[in-house]
Amino acid sequence: MAALRRPVEASPVTPLRIGALARAAGVKLSTLRFYERRKLLTPLDRSESGQRLYGPEAAIRVRFIRRSQELGFTLKEVSAVLALSDRRGAPTRDVARFAEAKVQAIDARIDDLRRMRHAITTLMAEGFCAEDTVCPIQVSLGAPREVTARKTRSASPAAVRGPRRRSTAAGT
Repeated sequence: MAALRRPVEASPVTPLRIGALARAAGVKLSTLRFYERRKLLTPLDRSESGQRLYGPEAAIRVRFIRRSQELGFTLKEVSAVLALSDRRGAPTRDVARFAEAKVQAIDARIDDLRRMRHAITTLMAEGFCAEDTVCPIQVSLGAPREVTARKTRSASPAAVRGPRRRSTAAGT
């Protein structure tokens, strides 16, 4: 006879203060504040003393933002990807178009990296560039790109997020 299982009770999650989040994500406090100003990161709440409080998933989000930047994505692109992942339910047509365009851009970046890798490994195996030729590394990324589907305005990150509000010089 199988033993009865008790439902697992969710343990109360202790929110992270901004300093703890910075340590957990491996970034500076100023980075977290910057991400907050750019609407990439939102605190769950504030403590009685006014400190920002974040959920445990915030460290994953911050590391995702940093790693995306390391891979060459702009903060605008990262913001759009986060907007996609923050949405729940079926994507709208505009979101689906944006996601498809992002996948095509990633595939193009991978193709560029593969061409460069091939050129570098060939150079390492065969020797370096002759003086009277164009270096294969330059040729690998200097060739004209194939034209892909045209960008549409509705597939832009702004369409995913909605209209952008401008702030004044006073920071309001």
